[in-house]
Amino acid sequence: MSQSLAKILVHTVFSTKDRRPYLRDKILRAELHHYIGGILTQHDCQPLIIGGVEDHVHILSTLARTGAAADLVKEVKRGSTLWLKTKTPNLHDFAWQGGYGVFSIGFSQVEAVRQYIGGQEEHHRKVSFQDELRELLKRYEVEFDERFVWD
Repeated sequence: MSQSLAKILVHTVFSTKDRRPYLRDKILRAELHHYIGGILTQHDCQPLIIGGVEDHVHILSTLARTGAAADLVKEVKRGSTLWLKTKTPNLHDFAWQGGYGVFSIGFSQVEAVRQYIGGQEEHHRKVSFQDELRELLKRYEVEFDERFVWD
């Protein structure tokens, strides 16, 4: 094959530092999700849906053929942090947590993950971010040490 082709789907999730509710303002949150979509597009990743609540974000996107997940998350966090800090003085100390989760998904899972991300506000009326992340880690069979998951 003379051309390299790939379509890798990933579900990415990360929280604000210490899960602080920086993103309470729904309008700002929607703008942030749109901005993150732009960052993804600039890095040859197609955003399918971006959502979340006041203390974390979920992203369903493709991963660029030549990209690494760690590099992409780094750029999304860096760019969105710089952008958020320009929006209001209340966000001068905004930060994302140091870590993240990136999970590969199959094409048959796209609609379910899309609905899951779209329903975050309802979901988090009943489930904390910590419990949600524990469940994702178990579902994707990721071994973890609770002492090092939270910051």
